[in-house]
Amino acid sequence: MKALARFGVSLDQALLGEFDRLIERRKYTNRSEAIRDLIRDSLVGQQWNENQETVATITFVYDHHVPGLTGRLTHLQHDFQGQILAGMHVHLDHDHCLEVLVAKGKGAAVRKIADALLSVKGVKHGKLTMTTTGKGLSV
Repeated sequence: MKALARFGVSLDQALLGEFDRLIERRKYTNRSEAIRDLIRDSLVGQQWNENQETVATITFVYDHHVPGLTGRLTHLQHDFQGQILAGMHVHLDHDHCLEVLVAKGKGAAVRKIADALLSVKGVKHGKLTMTTTGKGLSV
């Protein structure tokens, strides 16, 4: 087992109350685990900014009746072959489709892929969710 370090944190009582409600909603067993997750999230966020290797999902909804849209989206995905690892396509209703892509690469490159796809006319909404490959991130 890795050595644990203990430290104290001073917080405004109201802020601590909000934090405890968050801990309860998310079903953490204690404050330490919640704080560890917050620290990890911040460190993962740094990976995106430091242009380290990262993984992400690019999720978007579009109207497949927009002329040429599916072709443009497919063409863009082929342009990023090797960085887009997998995809899932879901028919939401008669008009709308949801696509979820998994991408891997330097943070800036993954953001470039998302920007290219999400800015295509006819894409109604989309979101880039970046995370870590897990390398170098301690438990």
